[in-house]
Amino acid sequence: MKMKKRIVLCTAALASSVTFVCVAANNLAAQSPSTIGVFEGHGDVGTVLHPGSAEFDAAKGNYTLTASGENMWLKADAFQFVWRKMSGDVAVSADISFVGQGGNPHRKAVVMLRQSLDPDSAYADVALHGAGLTALQYRESPGAITQEIQSSISAPKRIRIIKRGDYVYMSVGPDTARLQMAGGWLPIPLKGSFYVGIGLCSHDKDVVEKAIFSNVEVESLSPPNPAIQPKLYSTLETVAISSTDRQVVYIAPERFEAPNWTHDGSAFIFNSNGLLHRLPVTGGTPETIDTGFATRCNNDHGISPDAKWIALSDNSQGDHQSLVYIVPFEGGKPRRITQNSPSYWHGWSPDGMTLAFVGQRNGEFDIYGISTDGGEEKRLTTAKGLDDGPEYSPDGKYIYFNSERTGLMQIWRMRPDGSGQEQVFSDDFNNWFPHISPDGKWMVFLSYDKSVTGHPENKDVMLRIMSLDDKNMTEKKVTVLAKLFGGQGTINVPSWSPDSKNVAFVSYQLIPEETPGTKYYYVDTTSRDYSARRGSVSHGF
Repeated sequence: MKMKKRIVLCTAALASSVTFVCVAANNLAAQSPSTIGVFEGHGDVGTVLHPGSAEFDAAKGNYTLTASGENMWLKADAFQFVWRKMSGDVAVSADISFVGQGGNPHRKAVVMLRQSLDPDSAYADVALHGAGLTALQYRESPGAITQEIQSSISAPKRIRIIKRGDYVYMSVGPDTARLQMAGGWLPIPLKGSFYVGIGLCSHDKDVVEKAIFSNVEVESLSPPNPAIQPKLYSTLETVAISSTDRQVVYIAPERFEAPNWTHDGSAFIFNSNGLLHRLPVTGGTPETIDTGFATRCNNDHGISPDAKWIALSDNSQGDHQSLVYIVPFEGGKPRRITQNSPSYWHGWSPDGMTLAFVGQRNGEFDIYGISTDGGEEKRLTTAKGLDDGPEYSPDGKYIYFNSERTGLMQIWRMRPDGSGQEQVFSDDFNNWFPHISPDGKWMVFLSYDKSVTGHPENKDVMLRIMSLDDKNMTEKKVTVLAKLFGGQGTINVPSWSPDSKNVAFVSYQLIPEETPGTKYYYVDTTSRDYSARRGSVSHGF
């Protein structure tokens, strides 16, 4: 009897070895005309001048898409989409190659999760641009503005988007075995069943582009094993204040915190495992800064105005509570500044002569000033409750800080001698760590939900920004720069770029160990050769 080609559902069960149980789905001949490979339908989303198309090569397992479409961006999309409906935790992966040279450098081939087929739908995708730029793009709700996190890896062969609960993230690499976590872990709530698939947009409404998607995998992921701790990743990112576009610089499977941006714009300084490290702004491998005996540095550190010194906070000595020290910018022996502990550095005066720090004295956390030569500390705040995060304005007229004296943690400022304390604005968030741009025009800070106490790690938080250009601050307009998973370690210290156009921060990802689930393949059953498709579905990304 002649065999027919079929779509096959492959379910992997992991024990001491990997076993595949394959259950035949409906015969292609019985499928609706729109069915293509493992997908249930395809068509153009949004308004296009030239209809797109999708073809499936059963022998090669490749999908060839053509599409026009002005863009997949802002509040609406126009593209060709090949999809199936799914729910729960899922992942989509594909190798992608554009057909033809030239074209718009921002033509996009994507793997996508989408709430609906409306052009303004909430969605998340990993987009490979014609010029090699790769980004996690997302629209949080219908009609919202699309935002993106740009990967530090350009022109990968394989891209993947993963949804775990409400969170999505991306991984990229040369092949399945070498996929790397590339950023994300954002809450993009997709409710009930949603669309999962591949898509193409020409980024030019008058042009039709073509791309080939091969080794396509659509996975329904089993719930994470609660007995296995998720793997922590730290991601150093920058965000442009004009566009809110985010750029990944460096990712590591460990905890690092609190980036400073060097005054010459060439590097970041952050802390990890009790030490300080310097990383080029272009990424690469961090180098450890020599801090002598100070080997338990925390996330309170920063660069002097003349770029000759680094102030750091370390608890390796004495009673093992934090003290403030100064070391040469290139590294060297620490010089102790504060005599009392615990003390946590937060700010340099513009003339480089005074440090602002937080000290706990007699059970109260208050803000203090001290000469860079050491000596007697001066208490600047006396209100009940925690005062934290002091930072001088670039003109030296104010020290900005956060205080919970009114109940919620809010942003305040005062004169350098502690006089004239005033609340900068008030809202229903807990706001921490105000950082003033070098040009004095902006203040960025970290916001928690009002239900959160303190500044813990691993929370959904926001980086928000307020203009200080209005001298009377009458408008006090606050906008969101970025939503992320983080908190403690995200932006504890000054992290503005020297030109006041970007802010550096750390986001965090808690990636579950993947457990066996269901993969959707197209398998040629005429040969009964499944060897090319065998392998564990439980890879890490």
